[in-house]
Amino acid sequence: MIIVYKYGLIFVAILDKEFAKDDIRREAEKSLDMFYSLYRTEISSNTFEISQFEPFKNILSKQIEEYFKKVKDSSEKTEIGDFGFFTEAIKKLRTSPN
Repeated sequence: MIIVYKYGLIFVAILDKEFAKDDIRREAEKSLDMFYSLYRTEISSNTFEISQFEPFKNILSKQIEEYFKKVKDSSEKTEIGDFGFFTEAIKKLRTSPN
């Protein structure tokens, strides 16, 4: 769980413990910053209808999609683990009898 408190607002992200959390706190802060910058006036007036924040769902959804893509790309790069010639040389050394 990630909790960010800023501008008198709280952002909570509940994630599966198996979920890769690559800079997730920074992403949560970015979401809260965007929300506050878009709705600063409405928030400070204390007279708002919750439905007026509906468009932010689209922004948040897009940010989540971009985050998933970033995590996926990052994990694919780490899974490669191939160093060309050296990888093959190490495999041969490990499998050959001394």
